[in-house]
Amino acid sequence: MKQLIKDGEVFLFSDPEGTVPGGNAEGYGLWRRDMRHLSTLEWELEGVGLVTLSSEARGARGKTRYTNLEVKSGDEVLFWRESLEIIRERWIDGSVLHDRFRLTNLDRRQLRSHMVIRVDADFADMFTVRGFAGGKTGNKRQSECGHSSVRFVYEGVDGLVRRTSVSVDTDAETDEEGRFRIPVLLEPGESMSVTLSVVSSEGDESPEVLSPDESFLRVLRKEEQWRTSCPEAETDSVAFKGMLETALGDFRMLLTDAGDGELPVAGLPWFAVPFGRDSLIAAWQALPVRPELALAVIRTMARHQGSRLDPWRDEEPGKIMHEIRRGELANSGQVPFTPYYGSIDSTPLFLILMAEYWRFTGDFETIRTFADHARRAFEWMDRHGDPDGRGYTSYVRKSEKGIDNQGWKDSADSVVHKDGRLAEAPISLCEVQGYVYMARTRWAELFRLLGDEETANRLREQAEDLKRRFADDFWMEDESFVALALDKDRRKVGAVTSNPGHLLMTGILDPDKGARVGRRLLESDLFSGWGIRTMSDREKAYNPMSYHNGSVWPHDNSLILLGLLETGMTDEAARLMAGLIRSASCFGDYRLPELFCGYGENEGNPVPYPVACSPQAWAAGAAFVLLRAMAGMFPDPVRKQVELAPVLPEGVNRLLIRRLKVGEGELDLALVRSEAGVHVSVLRNTTGWSVLHRSVR
Repeated sequence: MKQLIKDGEVFLFSDPEGTVPGGNAEGYGLWRRDMRHLSTLEWELEGVGLVTLSSEARGARGKTRYTNLEVKSGDEVLFWRESLEIIRERWIDGSVLHDRFRLTNLDRRQLRSHMVIRVDADFADMFTVRGFAGGKTGNKRQSECGHSSVRFVYEGVDGLVRRTSVSVDTDAETDEEGRFRIPVLLEPGESMSVTLSVVSSEGDESPEVLSPDESFLRVLRKEEQWRTSCPEAETDSVAFKGMLETALGDFRMLLTDAGDGELPVAGLPWFAVPFGRDSLIAAWQALPVRPELALAVIRTMARHQGSRLDPWRDEEPGKIMHEIRRGELANSGQVPFTPYYGSIDSTPLFLILMAEYWRFTGDFETIRTFADHARRAFEWMDRHGDPDGRGYTSYVRKSEKGIDNQGWKDSADSVVHKDGRLAEAPISLCEVQGYVYMARTRWAELFRLLGDEETANRLREQAEDLKRRFADDFWMEDESFVALALDKDRRKVGAVTSNPGHLLMTGILDPDKGARVGRRLLESDLFSGWGIRTMSDREKAYNPMSYHNGSVWPHDNSLILLGLLETGMTDEAARLMAGLIRSASCFGDYRLPELFCGYGENEGNPVPYPVACSPQAWAAGAAFVLLRAMAGMFPDPVRKQVELAPVLPEGVNRLLIRRLKVGEGELDLALVRSEAGVHVSVLRNTTGWSVLHRSVR
């Protein structure tokens, strides 16, 4: 299995042993700000064949164990097999990768050899490696050799000088090809250690470089501080406990400070940057776990909120960005990602996240601080978000290098009619109208609390009008379901998909239609047993191996789950939770990937999607939504209370949750299933809010 370790802006994408083979086509390397600072990291022990015993990676650290094959000269055994223990530990601390090898001779004979490590840096841009762009690039200088060190320098066309400095902590011969040749002489029972350190930098930066021992201890401390400040669970469900613990570790790994505090980037290896939609949804999912992440996302999105009309970047005043890149091609204007704004849902999701952040924390000062940004976002909806005046928030690509489909299902074939024809833009996605309705209703209340009755009334009237028109224009009575979208001719795009499931949490559907949609989502053509498919298997365009037309996305399911809970559909919610937990139990470390194929539970275990990001922030965040759902959390910041309506799925009969975040502090809860339903006890409450609870299931 490919491995990933990350801290801050730097991550290492490698083969299963932590090695980066030269000339690889998989995108392996040490990456920072969309540039590959190390494209080769190989090693060998001259004359000694090696066998890998085990290898693992988690968070910022990886570890591999090796031993040796027999070393012979003719018929003479010079060194017995499995007599050399090699433990390789690698970790990232800020801008520095440390790669430590510890060799121990367990034979009765001496071992004499050379350890050879080869490194190189091609400074390739992420877009180039992914095959999306060529373009003009800079110049790589001749490598500079020093005592046990080598440095690579790249002069980018964006005016930035990037450097990769590599050194070992022992005497080594080096050359301009990036080879380190280190003598190895081990007597019986003797050990030696070699640590390779790789420092990446750009411009005038002077990265902090601790000694390897100090660095390793700092990494351990950061991991411990994160773990002990996050919620934890004790439960009889091994799968859910593993799922939650892995998700917490993955979230820590995916945090990056883009200047406004740590926030979750989208996923590794291809999307290690702040996204609008992804970061907003991931922060929303994480509200009961780390609410401060939402504040960092809000600040970041507000700082980059659109301010002008720029078709190259699909930017418009008030619009929230889709994605920001900091590599050479972006910085030099060859791709429009500085940032790029081609997302139709980031703007309403920005408004929803602020409202939900207030709902969970009661922090009204943040609402007051960003109220003007909210006004600008609503102005974008009114002025630019409806390009053809149809009365719905819709998209059409303007940038020649932009994205055609600008909802969360952004692949080229994701908006498709029942007959297989692709819909043409402008396109009005159903879930986006739900987000807009939710944003307007929530902010009508917030503006009322801010004393702005005029804006509050206008938003309320717009929301009511949208709800009336939506019921007529999107409902498909023959399917008892909501259309995926309206196309450029305002015709329904009638394929049955998971998108309408997002409407359940928004309030845009009346109770009867909401219940019909909720039940339909759990029918066998959509619900695979593992999760809800992105498209019904009865549709002409269905393909269980497609990116968006039949696969299962955990984050998609988590938003549907929130809606099932909001509408009181606890039986359906419990079935969906049980399916997701079973899915997680089939993946390594109980880690839900970005997506997996849509084959049914009766066809075997979940089938991995070949190029899914893993870890992925909003896939990890699905575990946090399950935790929230089991506790049945419904916060009310106006009354300063939280209602608990717990739902335990099949396979979870008891659950102890510590350090669940709400209000001004934390809750410790104990949930136990009995014949009468689920009983919840409050063991600790430092929230400053009262708690109401009742048994539901």
